[in-house]
Amino acid sequence: MGASAARRHRLPCVSSTAGRPAPTSPLEGSTAPFGRRLIALVIDWASCLLIVHGLIGAVAELSPAAFSFAPLGLLFLLNLVGVTLGGATFGHRIMGLRVVPMYGEWVTPLRAAIRAALLCVFIPALIVLGDDGRGLHDRLAGTRITRP
Repeated sequence: MGASAARRHRLPCVSSTAGRPAPTSPLEGSTAPFGRRLIALVIDWASCLLIVHGLIGAVAELSPAAFSFAPLGLLFLLNLVGVTLGGATFGHRIMGLRVVPMYGEWVTPLRAAIRAALLCVFIPALIVLGDDGRGLHDRLAGTRITRP
């Protein structure tokens, strides 16, 4: 089969990004101030505590060790799912923030998992390096938080 025949019989491109908005450029939106990011993190943490203590604690009996780590696990899960699928967590949405990749592609599940794992340690979120105000967790994941 010749090159022209191969072009005519090409299958349509199927992408996992169907239905998503176009990727943003790294220059789109201004970098979110530290205070707004910190408030978003507090909102996320408070919502995880309310879910674990209010809903899960009422339904299931957890050991004290499991009860202390359950909010942290939920914070990881909500960050992973929220950033991967929607570009923001619950706290980010309330504060009008968005997590975007530095290089224009989507925030992949791997990047979101790296970011969420480092955020659960909490220390990297407080370590701000450089003039752009990004936390260590955002630097290592290749993301940044913007105000659209």
